[in-house]
Amino acid sequence: MPERALIERIASRLLDEPQDHYDTGCHKVDGVPPLNEAKEPKPSAVLIGLVQRPAGSHVLYIERSSKLRAHAGQIAFPGGKIDPEDGNATVAALREAHEEVDLPPSEVEVIGYLPNYLSGTNYLITPVVGIVRPQSPFVANPDEVASFFEVPLSHLVPDQHYSKIRFVRGDEAKRETWRIDYEDRAIWGITASMTRMFRETALAQELASSE
Repeated sequence: MPERALIERIASRLLDEPQDHYDTGCHKVDGVPPLNEAKEPKPSAVLIGLVQRPAGSHVLYIERSSKLRAHAGQIAFPGGKIDPEDGNATVAALREAHEEVDLPPSEVEVIGYLPNYLSGTNYLITPVVGIVRPQSPFVANPDEVASFFEVPLSHLVPDQHYSKIRFVRGDEAKRETWRIDYEDRAIWGITASMTRMFRETALAQELASSE
């Protein structure tokens, strides 16, 4: 399928503007309430970057540094908390991507947004979807990122590439979440759930049209 036409179809399925903070979005596979749900969720944003390569679009993921206090070593999208000076989710997602993998905001074309995602750790995350045309290689910030990798967009379309796993954090009840395996990487938890949401919103029609 022509890549430009695919990107246009994806963009047409996304929100034109990020949701407001009162839209608490979806949460996990089994709908378990987040920890500390009595507190206000922390506004955050991530970049679902569709990196343009000769072989087609690839989605950018990072492996968070083991030195970080929160979510150390986890697979994630570039992103983080929305700072007061950011003003909005778009600025925050692009700033974080620049800080984490040296991706200049000028090399990202934002094409839309997914609904807010309320994580089990009480972060209200706005996924920002953008076309990335890198002019130079990504460079991991060693204080925040241990490594980064790209998954072909085509790998995220087939339903059989997703599985459900159950896990326990501390003395909590078991929770269920998505898992995606790609080569030697296992993407699970918040990031896999948001990837699944992206798949259901923007990619599932591609699988149906190819059958």
